[in-house]
Amino acid sequence: MVVHRLSACLAAALLSACAAGPDYKRPGVDMPVAWKLEAPWRVGTPSDGAPKGPWWQRFNDARLNALEEQALAGSPTLVAANARLAQARATMDAVGAARYPQVGVTGRDARARISANRPLTNNIAPNFTTTQNDYILAISASYEVDLAGRVQRSVEGVRASAEQSAADLENVRLVLTADLATAYFNLRAVDIELDVLSRSIALQRRALELAAARHDLGATSGLDVAQQQALLDSTLTQVDVLARQRGQFEHAIATLTGTPAPLFSLEPDVKFLAPPDVPVGVPSDVLERRPDVASAERAMAAANAQIGVASAAFYPSISLGGLYGNESRTLGTLFSTPSIIWSLGASLLQPIFDGGRIRAGKDFAQAGYDVQVANYRRIVLTAMQEVEDGITGLAALERAYNQSQLAVASSRRVLDIANTRYEGGVATYLDVITAQQSLLSSERLSAQLLGQRLLTSVFLVKALGGDWDGAPKVGAK
Repeated sequence: MVVHRLSACLAAALLSACAAGPDYKRPGVDMPVAWKLEAPWRVGTPSDGAPKGPWWQRFNDARLNALEEQALAGSPTLVAANARLAQARATMDAVGAARYPQVGVTGRDARARISANRPLTNNIAPNFTTTQNDYILAISASYEVDLAGRVQRSVEGVRASAEQSAADLENVRLVLTADLATAYFNLRAVDIELDVLSRSIALQRRALELAAARHDLGATSGLDVAQQQALLDSTLTQVDVLARQRGQFEHAIATLTGTPAPLFSLEPDVKFLAPPDVPVGVPSDVLERRPDVASAERAMAAANAQIGVASAAFYPSISLGGLYGNESRTLGTLFSTPSIIWSLGASLLQPIFDGGRIRAGKDFAQAGYDVQVANYRRIVLTAMQEVEDGITGLAALERAYNQSQLAVASSRRVLDIANTRYEGGVATYLDVITAQQSLLSSERLSAQLLGQRLLTSVFLVKALGGDWDGAPKVGAK
């Protein structure tokens, strides 16, 4: 009888190779063949000596590199993402344990009194009160035969969820480093603007001294002095506005690096930073490099596995169990042959009528998969948009920055001419004021465009999924 039972159990186990529900296949997404590139973008050849490593190192700013490392080491957001990944992996291990038999040891040492007034087993044999010991020591084992693949699909689902958490961690790291670089370049752009204002204030103070000296000599009216003083006061007001913006960016950097804002400070640093050459490759690369796209794809795989788990409920559920050990009312005879106990069997449960509960569960899982497919396609379309925005934005900003440099040079020449004409008495001081304002506006616009170029480069790097080791180079010159 034992042999027959074991044979039946083995046959049931062999059937467990089938899995309910559809096998996962990543749905296709229409991808363009190439990006819409325009000047000054061009295909370039990378150098083997080009710097490798994290993407922010390509901006060649040692202070930014140090801040990024500090953020990766101390950001609470990154710590939380690591913890979520650990949870997902622990869940995967727990669910995966269902693929193996569960073995345990049972031990009991009890003394109990049985009631004489308990229900009768039959009307002939009366009940008696009994007080006795009960000693049990046994090994038990149980195993669920994965007939319809419920366990297999569950394992597939939690594995995909763990991989999704890993992709989410990479996305958190990418967003964290990009946000930090954005705040840092915003701050440096403000530093450049403050430097422009500082130089303009020095120029305006000298012009005010000249206008006051000419007024004292009776060469001009007090209107020239008042106009120059008004311009100087307006410029000084802008310094306070920019200082407030700088403080906000500095506080954001402190938070991103895990430092209390009151304890953090960043010294002004005025220097030219050029955006690196960013390789855009081909559009399909985004599917492989962007962690949010990878996360959405793994979410689809997990949702697909849930369809299999729900579908498995239509099929029989088979469980195998066994026990072997000893039971005795006295400790001395516990390990004797008459005290041996064992059991071996299987149980089967086949749903017949449940009012549509199982069907509704399968429909729910299918709808959840459809949601994830739509979300995946939305994220891919968004990725295409962000990359194309970055490409066209950098190209436009490159041309605008070059033109702004010409505008600065022209404004300086206009100011020199206006000063010369005013000192020669052939122009009013209003011409000088207008030229000073034009130069200040041109220099501030140039500084802002430089900052926007850096920010758009960070945006494009983020849109492409981070660093680009081994990718074909396409860059802005």
